[in-house]
Amino acid sequence: MSKALRLSEKWFRRGLWLVAVVFAGFLIGLGGTIVGDLPKVETPLQVDDFLDRAEAEKLRAQIRDQRQAEQDAQTALEQAQLQRSKARSESQAERETFNNWLAARSVTQRVEHDPEVMARTKVLDGLKQTEQRTQQAVEAQQQALLDARQAATAAQRQLSRMESSAYEKLGVERRKVELRVFLYRLALTLPLLVVAGWLFVKKRKGTYWPFVWGFIFFALFAFFVELVPYLPSYGGYVRYVVGIAITVLVGRYAILALNRYLERQKQAESMPDQERRKELGYDVALARLAKNVCPGCERLVDLKNEKIDFCPHCGIGLFDRCGHCSTRKSAFARFCHACGTGAQSGRPATEV
Repeated sequence: MSKALRLSEKWFRRGLWLVAVVFAGFLIGLGGTIVGDLPKVETPLQVDDFLDRAEAEKLRAQIRDQRQAEQDAQTALEQAQLQRSKARSESQAERETFNNWLAARSVTQRVEHDPEVMARTKVLDGLKQTEQRTQQAVEAQQQALLDARQAATAAQRQLSRMESSAYEKLGVERRKVELRVFLYRLALTLPLLVVAGWLFVKKRKGTYWPFVWGFIFFALFAFFVELVPYLPSYGGYVRYVVGIAITVLVGRYAILALNRYLERQKQAESMPDQERRKELGYDVALARLAKNVCPGCERLVDLKNEKIDFCPHCGIGLFDRCGHCSTRKSAFARFCHACGTGAQSGRPATEV
């Protein structure tokens, strides 16, 4: 239709479409804010809501204590191992010194060295006992570390069993919350879609059509973007069923609209030529002619062929002669393009 409009009217219509888009954008922003706040209606759920809090806190405290004991035991074990290494080094050094000294004494065989042998042996025994004590300390810390680790693991295992059961309950409850939030969204968007459908059928060609189309765009966006992605899945059944239902509704409307259109066209083609012209709008007729289709039946016609003055499909007159200058012109033109005479004075193109 835009080809048949005046230039200024084209730009006005484009501006009004821009108004429709901007209006839809603001509505979408407002609707998105409202829909985004819907989950806040429900209380956020946590796994602790489905646990025996007292028992869970007791186990967590026990785990913390055992982890701390494990760290302390690890630190003490490292210190004990360091002391053991030191004691071993000292004992080894003293033993080597004593062995060297014994080797020297066996050469000299001096009796006055016997008390020194006893003293060195006593020192060596003391170092050996120190080494044994450090070894015992290491083993004690290893046992403490193992006990703390096993206790923490046992408590963690018990807590994990409790949390596993709680997570199952949390999942069930979250699905219920998601369903409720979806129903909230549906309660908001479904009426919008119904109103948009009514506006599309009744008001889309009215005076305030930019706001009507803006609201329709907003309702479609709210339904397909704010609602459909949040449909409960249930294995995909719900989404497929909803998709089938929407397809059936849209298809049914399209089929009925096509049948109504064909019925109107059939009735129009059976009307006399002058009555059919009255039913056609001036801009509609010119727009169809610009597309090389008959304004009456919308079938293709070779309008460049000067021998064709009537539609071969429905019989409506396409060209006639100016009553003043006899120039061949469009039968739908209001004035002759050659002399400017009004179309009322025209006569059929066959009258030359």
